[in-house]
Amino acid sequence: MARTVTNRQKAVTTVVVWIIALLIFFPILYTIITSFKSETEAIQGFNLIPSGTLESYAEVEAQRGYFRFFLNSVIISVGSTLLALVVAVPAAWSMAFSPTRRTKDVLMWMLSTKMMPAVAVLVPLYLIFARLGLLDNRVAITVMLTLINLPIVVWMLYTYFREIPGEILEASRMDGASLWNEIVYVLTPMAVPGIASTMLLNIILAWNEAFWTIQLTTTNAAPLTVFISSFSSPQGLFWAKLSAASTLAIAPILIMGWFSQRQLVRGLTFGAVK
Repeated sequence: MARTVTNRQKAVTTVVVWIIALLIFFPILYTIITSFKSETEAIQGFNLIPSGTLESYAEVEAQRGYFRFFLNSVIISVGSTLLALVVAVPAAWSMAFSPTRRTKDVLMWMLSTKMMPAVAVLVPLYLIFARLGLLDNRVAITVMLTLINLPIVVWMLYTYFREIPGEILEASRMDGASLWNEIVYVLTPMAVPGIASTMLLNIILAWNEAFWTIQLTTTNAAPLTVFISSFSSPQGLFWAKLSAASTLAIAPILIMGWFSQRQLVRGLTFGAVK
């Protein structure tokens, strides 16, 4: 009897999970379906059967040039991730293995900065960027996204580093390892799953960042988020073209997430089971 109840619970849980997953994925699916329609078909109403035309993709590429925006997204997301790791690894190491009375306060302060509405600091930051000539600059927007996501990166790495026994680092110090060798050759290899998942999450966050990229870039440094927004015009929304642009923008990150999901889950559960 108990086994029957357990099996029913598992079946119900499986069904509920599948329903939730389908509800979450449906907007993406419908966007992909709409991208294979003509503009006339796209505005006719709800329809899950596409005509299979590639007209919207051809027009999107001809009008805007997808690969230039794609290259900017790659440079900005990967660059901001690497720069964040350079800063976050030593910071997380220090707070995990040499904590002070203010360590938790510093961590909470860093996390609290993510709760501040971005629009509250838009005007001063825009004026600073404009006066320094940093508008529509790849390096500037890369640094900007690094600072935006740095609190999350530090928090995640701090959590992972806390799971590593401090005795291992003490042993390396007794063997004469310098601080640099301790971080690079002892700590980092042991925290590879956590670092990898942090990198993946940061790339996704930087790739999807729309508010600051739309405000601070126009053409030269514009990533795919600006590419999508360019299909909203005073004449209205072109649903088929907008869906095609959105599909082209999310496809790379969806593919990366699909192939790296095992590593991502492994990193997110790093240290959860002793």
